[in-house]
Amino acid sequence: MGTVTIGVSIAVPEPHGSRLQQLRAGFGDAAAHGIPTHVTLLPPTEIDESVLPAVEAHLSEVAASGRPFPMRLSGTGTFRPLSPVVFVRVVAGAGACTRLQEQVRDPAGPCARELQFPYHPHVTVAHGIEEAAMDRAFEELADYEAEWPCTGFGLYEQGADGVWRKLREFPFGGPVVPPQAGHAQRGSVPTW
Repeated sequence: MGTVTIGVSIAVPEPHGSRLQQLRAGFGDAAAHGIPTHVTLLPPTEIDESVLPAVEAHLSEVAASGRPFPMRLSGTGTFRPLSPVVFVRVVAGAGACTRLQEQVRDPAGPCARELQFPYHPHVTVAHGIEEAAMDRAFEELADYEAEWPCTGFGLYEQGADGVWRKLREFPFGGPVVPPQAGHAQRGSVPTW
C-alpha cells in the first residue's frame, strides 16, 4: 500500500460554499475549484493508506461525542506577512472548532501531528496570489456574513490532480443546536 494525503474539515454549506469558491476563483486563486470551501480541522496530512480505517474509527468517535453548534462568518482577516492568505473570519463557533481540531489531532490517535502555525479557524478566500488581488479579496469581503448550524465534519482525500474529494461525512452524536445569543428569543426557533 502507498500513502494518501487526507484532511478533515467543516464544509461551508450552500449557498455560501459555492459563492465563496466562485469569489476565490475570481480573485485569481487557481486552487479555488479543487478545494471545497471549508474550515480546516486537520490540514493536509500524508498517511499510510493502511491507517485509513483507524483514522475513520477515530473520527467516528470524535463525532459521536460532538454536539451541533452555531457557526457564523463575518468580515475578513489575513495572515500576511507570515503567510499569503486572506480569509473570512469565524466569529461564532471558533471555540468549538478549536476543541474539535484538538480531538482530531489527539497525540494518541492516528491523526496526531504538530501544526506549522497556531490553530486559527477561518475560511480561506485567497492564497498565494498577487498582493493586489489579496487586497481586493480583503476589501470586497469585508462585509461578508453567513451563518448555519454545524452538524458534523468530513474526511477528505487530495487526489493526484490536486482536487480534494470527500471520503466520508461524520455527523455529530447530539441533536441540539443551541441558539446564538441575540439570534433567537425564548420559545422561537432560530433560522439559519
